[in-house]
Amino acid sequence: MVMNRFAAMLLSVALGFPAYAQYAGSDAYSDLYDSETVSSFKKHVSYVTAADFEGRKAGSEGEKAVAEYVYDCLKGYGVEMLTGADGEVFGIARVPGDTLTSRNVYGFVQGYDKSLNGRYIVVGARMDNLGTNEMTVDGRKVTQIYSGANGNASGVAMMLELARLVSTNSLIFRRSVIFIGFGASSETYAGAWYFLNRAFADSGRVDAMVNLDMLGTGANGFYAYTASNSDLNSILSELSGKLQPVYPELRADEIYPSDHRAFYAREIPAVHFTTGRYPEHNTPRDTYSVIDFGMMEKELEYIYNFVLELANTDRSITFRNEPAPVKADNMDDVVAYFDCDYRPMFLNSADPRQFLEKWVYQYLRYPEEAVMNGIQGTVQVNFIVGKDGKIRDVNVTKSVDPLLDAEAVRVISASPKWRPGRLRGEKVNTSMTIPVEFRLAKKGEKKRFGIR
Repeated sequence: MVMNRFAAMLLSVALGFPAYAQYAGSDAYSDLYDSETVSSFKKHVSYVTAADFEGRKAGSEGEKAVAEYVYDCLKGYGVEMLTGADGEVFGIARVPGDTLTSRNVYGFVQGYDKSLNGRYIVVGARMDNLGTNEMTVDGRKVTQIYSGANGNASGVAMMLELARLVSTNSLIFRRSVIFIGFGASSETYAGAWYFLNRAFADSGRVDAMVNLDMLGTGANGFYAYTASNSDLNSILSELSGKLQPVYPELRADEIYPSDHRAFYAREIPAVHFTTGRYPEHNTPRDTYSVIDFGMMEKELEYIYNFVLELANTDRSITFRNEPAPVKADNMDDVVAYFDCDYRPMFLNSADPRQFLEKWVYQYLRYPEEAVMNGIQGTVQVNFIVGKDGKIRDVNVTKSVDPLLDAEAVRVISASPKWRPGRLRGEKVNTSMTIPVEFRLAKKGEKKRFGIR
């Protein structure tokens, strides 16, 4: 039996859903066996992707309507709102006489620890998408709507349900947690930039950011990108030793550029949770049907536990990964490369250039974003060749840019086994530092090794 819209609205009221759930495409009523979380996910995604909002292009009435919805949900979940129902409005001057108007919506759940609740963890998700595209088919005009169910109605839904969980369990969170829907993310992350640089006076007290972008296609995997931040990686590693419904794969390469970049620019540690790119990405086929709500529920549990660890940690979360000081009494017989009687060998050569030429520069991928922005330089990377020949403890000792740093760490970490170094006849853990060069080719210059 097909349920008409009026009957669906009546049923939504009976089930406790607001009238938002009546929007076309929702199947929140079709499966009475859905968990409360899955039902909420379906309601959020259905509303955000409604055809009436025409792909919620930055600055559009559709984006504004979604911002109002995010405000209502956050407030209804007990989040103390820091913006009005219309959000915090900002303008983007694109050309003289053309100003795009967008908005952020945010509030916070206060932490219980008086010594830490003046510090913040920011959890954000972008609200806007690509809007519409006009085309002519067989002589008639057709409007394509970029609904953006996974990009990024899924992230908005995740942020809202995470806010509900944190608000419900606020008594166990030491730091305060800010939840924010970013406007105009497609305009070079304008909402995130405005929040950090113009709107939020305490941005210097933000300890870390969690970005939720494209989390609905779990069959592709579940990933976490930290730009190789050692403190965030440690928390992720600690969670891997605890029972979780799903674990993200830690990635050294940036899967998708998003609002976390505005936080990197302010040197605030950030982690991007995502299920990665998918065939329907940035097409009109990115609709409600692509979402795996069951997988999203598992991801929510993991991300909640991660935010809890982040909010409660006693460690200082730093942006730059400085090399740890060397102490002879706790280095577990780590020997400097030049102090070995027999130095570690890669492919039967003790010359580090062999490793650079035969491995690093063969598999190095110059990040496209770095190419576009003309970023180049030499990243100094330290690592240990273990007694078993495996590479470990890879870290950047001289940074150039997070994009280049992460790529250098990724390639070196994936190295095949070496022949370990020896001292007085015994295998030892050997510390090495090598320069990884990223250089953009000049006109007419042959591309080779680290040159792009």
